[in-house]
Amino acid sequence: MGLDITVMIADWSWLGGVPPRERLSRLREAWYADETGLWDHDAQVPEGDWAWPRGRHSATFAVYEFRRTLGSFKPHFWAGERWESVRDHADPLVRTPMDILLLGLVREGLDDTSEHAAPGFFGADPTAARGVLLAHPPDGVRELAARWDRARHRLGGLRGAFDEHAAAPGGWVGDFDEFAGLLTDWGHVLSEGARRGWGIVGLSE
Repeated sequence: MGLDITVMIADWSWLGGVPPRERLSRLREAWYADETGLWDHDAQVPEGDWAWPRGRHSATFAVYEFRRTLGSFKPHFWAGERWESVRDHADPLVRTPMDILLLGLVREGLDDTSEHAAPGFFGADPTAARGVLLAHPPDGVRELAARWDRARHRLGGLRGAFDEHAAAPGGWVGDFDEFAGLLTDWGHVLSEGARRGWGIVGLSE
């Protein structure tokens, strides 16, 4: 089985108000609770929208359902790979914000490092962040949202370069519309998190 990802935004007064080492367990316990209704087999999955829990945590976190990913991390990984193929051919005005945006979300750096999880978000113990693929407090979310806002107006200008250098018909995120659509979904997540002043967490279970 491949790697999965669930992306959530969380009220920082609720999640950030406990010691870092307790944050992941607090989030998981709330997410897994039967009362949320998120685990009902008959529940409709609102792709491209938010799933809000029922019960006492109805205003503390929400899960975003990405379009056409089926919960898999593969499209996110391949979006980073497609960007690697196209970035040298991109206008610098879109290259810089896109580099920072994707490094903060899904892309590995040149030395296989990334900034997907803010230092100290879940404490110093690596075992306290098991299954965490990305994590940013509100200030990090605002920064990434600002980068997306700078890039999104010029995203359409990448189509030609993508078609020439990154297209992979039949592959994951193999055409420009899939690439732009996935980035737009991330933009929705970041914009909503920034608007609320919330943090963001991506988990693989």
